[in-house]
Amino acid sequence: MAIVRIDYRLYDDIVKNAREHLPEEACGLIAGEETEEGKLVKKVYFLTNVDHSDDHFTLDPKEQLDAVKDMRANSLKPLGNWHSHPESPSRPSEEDIRLSYDKNASYFILSLMAENPVLNSFHVEDGKVSKEDLRIISGKYYY
Repeated sequence: MAIVRIDYRLYDDIVKNAREHLPEEACGLIAGEETEEGKLVKKVYFLTNVDHSDDHFTLDPKEQLDAVKDMRANSLKPLGNWHSHPESPSRPSEEDIRLSYDKNASYFILSLMAENPVLNSFHVEDGKVSKEDLRIISGKYYY
């Protein structure tokens, strides 16, 4: 199983953004590089949920295009997307699974239903979900 790594500061930024958008789902894209060990998230994009809903999201198309242009300009690879679940666990809903078209993408889901947020990463292929090995890293602690 491939490892997905994200710096703790980017994780903190996702949590902050998701909390700021409560009670709606927050959403965005993740980008970085692929290595022999897996994926390394180097940048998180915070996009508008045009649905303004607490139980589903749609990325703003213009912002999505701008993010992809920025990835190309900075030699980053699109790695997937992220969204929050304000009142449900960190696992894909039936809608999340149905709308997971890219078998190469990582799908980050941040649950805010408890006091402490929970972030998981998932791989979805042909409607089958598997949890990825997501590691939050820092310069002092890396594995």
